[in-house]
Amino acid sequence: QVQLVESGGGLVQAGGSLRLSCAASGRTRSINLMGWYRQAPGKQRELVAFISTVGMTNYADSVKGRFTISRDNTKNTLYLQMNSLKPEDTGVYYCNGNLNAMTYWGKGTLVTVSS
Repeated sequence: QVQLVESGGGLVQAGGSLRLSCAASGRTRSINLMGWYRQAPGKQRELVAFISTVGMTNYADSVKGRFTISRDNTKNTLYLQMNSLKPEDTGVYYCNGNLNAMTYWGKGTLVTVSS
């Protein structure tokens, strides 16, 4: 079994920064931690940032230049550095990863950006 646990969320003023972490535990050998998603109140979950197995990254247009995704395979941890936060970045942030053709999700961490 694989568990993904997000952390680092919280309340921050507009213009501030947060760093989210997603730690994988359990049977995590060869797990590929891939992406960060977010779900704002009343909206569908959307992709925020993605990192491929070879380290290529892709971002939603709304966060380009402000967010950076990274991964430490030795620690089985995925990160999302979020700078210049805006109120519209508010939401629950989820990470996901693949292992043996199965996709695993964390339970999310809440980010609230006040104006």
